[in-house]
Formats: sequence, C-alpha cells, structure tokens
Amino acid sequence: MTPRLLYVLHSGNLYGTERMALATLEGLGASVDPLLCAPPGPVLAEAQRRGVQSIAFANPRDLALLLRRELSTHREVSFAATAVTHSVLFAALNAIYRRRGVHIHMVHGGTDERDSYGRKKMLNHAGVRFVAVSAYVRERLVANGVRADRITVIENFLGSDDVASRPRRLPFESPGIRHVLIVSRVDPIKRVDLLLDALDRHAGPRTLDYRILGTGWDLDVLRERARTNHPQVTFAGFSDAVPDELARSDLLLHLCPVEPFGLAILEAMAAGIPVLVPDSGGAGSLVEDGVSGHRFRADDADDLARRLATFQTADADTLNRLVAGADHQLATRFSAAARIADYRRLFNGVEP
Repeated sequence: MTPRLLYVLHSGNLYGTERMALATLEGLGASVDPLLCAPPGPVLAEAQRRGVQSIAFANPRDLALLLRRELSTHREVSFAATAVTHSVLFAALNAIYRRRGVHIHMVHGGTDERDSYGRKKMLNHAGVRFVAVSAYVRERLVANGVRADRITVIENFLGSDDVASRPRRLPFESPGIRHVLIVSRVDPIKRVDLLLDALDRHAGPRTLDYRILGTGWDLDVLRERARTNHPQVTFAGFSDAVPDELARSDLLLHLCPVEPFGLAILEAMAAGIPVLVPDSGGAGSLVEDGVSGHRFRADDADDLARRLATFQTADADTLNRLVAGADHQLATRFSAAARIADYRRLFNGVEP
C-alpha cells in the first residue's frame, strides 16, 4: 500500500515555501499518496491546477480533526510541516495512533529569528527530522539550539519543465550590462537601501538603470530618496510578471545579507541573466563566484559599486560564461530530480 504523506503549510499564500511544497509533492507523487493541507488561499487553487490533492483548514481544531481522520484511516502516515504548532499537534496525536512513518519539519527560514529558528528546538525530542533549505538555515537552527544530528540540508530547486517554460534572455552580443533588476520585499532587513548608498558614493553605477519589484515598509521612503537623487532607480512595486521582467534584464541584484535561500536567484539563472549576490546568508551560498555569478561583500556599498563596475565592463563572452555556469548549476545542484531523490530517501527513512 502506498504510504500517506500529509504536508501541512502554515500559510495559504503562494510564495517560495508554498511553491516548493507543491513541487516536492508533485515529484514524490508516484511513491506516496500526498495530501496538501493549508489555510485558505491561492496555494490551494494552484494545487488543484497541478493535480495535487489538497484540503483547507481554518484553525487548529480543523487541523486536529483532519489529522485524526487521516491517522485513523491509514496505517502508514508520513508528515511534513512548516509550523512548530502543527508538528507538535501531529506528534501528540500520533502518540495515540502510533502510525508508522517519517515526521519532517521543513525550515525555510525568515526574518524573525525567534519564529524562524528559535522555537524549533521544542521539537528536539519529538522524533522529528529537520530539513533546512540551505547551509545558512542549518547554521541558524544549530545556533538556536536544534540538534545538529537531526538536521538534513536539502536545497530548493527548479523543475526541468519549469526552467524550460520560462522566458529567457538572448545571449549577450555586446559588452557590459544596462538593465539591473531587484526582486525583493522593500523592508530594512533586505538592504535595498544599500544600492542607493552605492549610487550616492560612486558615479560609475549611475549609468545603469535599476528596477525594483516588491513592496514593504521602506518603499515610500526609498522611492522618495530615489526620486530626489537617483532617477535611474524605479521602484515599481508588486509585479505578477517576474519571469518576463527577468528575461528583459541584464542582471539580477540581490542585496539581503541574511536571506535564508533566495528562489529568485534560481529564477534569474533560468532566465539566462547573471546574478550578483552578497557573500553571506543563504543567497551567498548559491553562487560560485566567477563561475555562476559574482558576490560582493555583504553590507558594503563600496564593494557593491566595484562589482557593478565589473559587470559594466565585462565582455559578452564573460557574461555568457556566467550564464552557462548557472545553467550547469540548475541542471545539477538545483535540479528537481536530484533533490526529489533526497526527499524520497528521507521519507523512506534513509539519510540523503
């Protein structure tokens, strides 16, 4: 009998965490009987579109009833969750039903240290294995008291069909870049202000055009600062056409020094444009400097300006080599086949 796999999300949105849950369930579909459980929201509609079985819950009581029904129906139930309370609830109920299966707690990280990492240590003695989506997330979990021997790193990925279906920039034919894209919330921790600091202090990068997609606490302040001092910087707000925007750009710039992963970086690679990221956090670990992109010293406006100048003067062959290096990373390190194989081994009780 195919084992049941319940994947419980704390959010019904359709951001990176939810998209990776859907991609994982799609990949595992042949070896498990998957059910996605989430609060009402767009992730449920997307699950239906993709043919992933899903069900909504509105509150903890709803979820408890759902879990009891599943545990009473199936003899083997594996479980994955993104919220500590949901893992605690499943562990408590399964102490009664004693169903065989693997309990995975997914950790995608976030900006709030306590909620993203600090509370996870509550699960140390609940028979739970943790999946961290980057070495940086693993580091933060250990720093916050999670048992290192219970953590497995399985990085996020893009499926081959996803990569193939995305619009892609034509290869570079002339030297240098012109159009720089930033895809980010405009919150203090994301350090979008660092770009404006670099432009304040260095004339060279001012010849480039910058387009920032995203909203957040700092949007109005930084938009006004750009309007006054740097008209080449456009704060465009929210966009639902990020793949097209990437394909029309020459470079993705990522600025957050504590990003847990940075799925937009993989999406830029799929769009055929180079990436520039800080040398810290999960984002820094995604790029091999000079091979699949470039890195700058995190929180250093002067080094950011220097690296932007490197892209401004790079010949077409150099830029195309960076794109080719990123393509190789997508086909190997960040491939769905490889990472789904890791998840399959983990749900079979084997360390990847």
